[in-house]
Amino acid sequence: MGRKTLKILLGICAAVLVAALGFVVYMETRTPEAVPETTVPTTQTPAGETTVPPVTVPETTAPETTAPPTTVPETTEPEPQEVRYTLTFAGDCTLASDPGNYGSVHGFIKTIGEDYGYPFRNVLDYFENDDFTIINLESVLADEGYASNKLFTFRGPTAYTQIMTGSSVEAVTLANNHTLDYGQKGYDSTIQALTDAEVWFVEENKTTLVTTESGLTIGLYADSFNFTTADIQKNVQQLRNQGAEIVICAFHWGTEGSYRPTAAQKNFGHTAIDAGADVVYGHHPHVLQPIEEYNGGYIFYSLGNFSFGGNHFPRDLDSALVQLTVIRDEKGKISLGELTRIPVSITSMAVQNNFQPTPYEEGTKEYDRTLSKLDGSFTGPDLNVNYDHLKPTEAPTEPPAATEAPAAPTDAPETQPPATQPPATQPPATQPPAAQPPATQPPAPPAEEPDPS
Repeated sequence: MGRKTLKILLGICAAVLVAALGFVVYMETRTPEAVPETTVPTTQTPAGETTVPPVTVPETTAPETTAPPTTVPETTEPEPQEVRYTLTFAGDCTLASDPGNYGSVHGFIKTIGEDYGYPFRNVLDYFENDDFTIINLESVLADEGYASNKLFTFRGPTAYTQIMTGSSVEAVTLANNHTLDYGQKGYDSTIQALTDAEVWFVEENKTTLVTTESGLTIGLYADSFNFTTADIQKNVQQLRNQGAEIVICAFHWGTEGSYRPTAAQKNFGHTAIDAGADVVYGHHPHVLQPIEEYNGGYIFYSLGNFSFGGNHFPRDLDSALVQLTVIRDEKGKISLGELTRIPVSITSMAVQNNFQPTPYEEGTKEYDRTLSKLDGSFTGPDLNVNYDHLKPTEAPTEPPAATEAPAAPTDAPETQPPATQPPATQPPATQPPAAQPPATQPPAPPAEEPDPS
């Protein structure tokens, strides 16, 4: 081997040696990763036994199941809403017959029979779809009794409360000159029948508070003829103090047959509204009179007859239903809304009164004529109502006072036939003369058929 080759080999060996030493130094100075020490306890194993190292099973942790949070919705009061109520007013209802007409085939008693839905059948939609209906009940409800010494007396059986309850009539006014036609016993019978049937009523110079099923509180005050400004103011204020949201004054007043209110009607009507009433509901003239809007309220001076068993051949068939909307706003404040007038005929027949009020068809001359009586533009003459030819010589010239006792004793023996039964030989007073043919225009009423109050 040559000297040169030997030097090269020695150089390579020296380089390898230096690299190896450097690697050793590097490994010694490097910081090892911390490895957790596992300390296995020393166990003395007896000779001859085989020791099986322990098996470590890694601990398994089941994942937690977290139920989603239950969110309870917040209970919030519903936003107050506007509420509307509908009140319906109808005129004089004599649900009865005069003693002389009990047996008449044309009379109310025979016409109705036990069909208690008959009188208001053609206006039932108005009554059922409102919140409150009121009529003037101008007759007695009693199953027996003796008529007072008056020119006209009207009585129907107590079962006639079903005419009202079956047709959604909620209230009646008894402040008129026929509630005592059969004396105090007849009046007490009427009160008891209405109470048993749960029909609201208001008596003369008294008040009644009614809360409808829909939640409106109505105050009723009724009076007849001889009331005063002080009476009106006292009773209206009393109803307001008792919580009435709407106050209605039912007044029996005015002149029979007149299409125009008297000065006294206007004065008392204005007094009632000024005292805080919302509506004045008038009756007695047996014909329509205007409706007046006054100082934020309404005055119905007369709504005429409606289902009126006291006259079989009336000269004026026009009547009306009036519906008033009452509004309770979102804050609970009460106000009067629109007033709707519904022209009605008191009969569904062309001439004869069959005691079944029926709306006129819109656009007919009857419809327009009725509206003219309600708006005050009617120019026809008043009806001449005079009963002098019917009064016996011993009859008083004025209707008896409301407190007049019945002519016959109320404790008469049961074997005595009631004074309301006409003699068997007496023809029905309502039967028109045989020679009088029906006409397209209502005939002049027979002498036995005036427009009784």
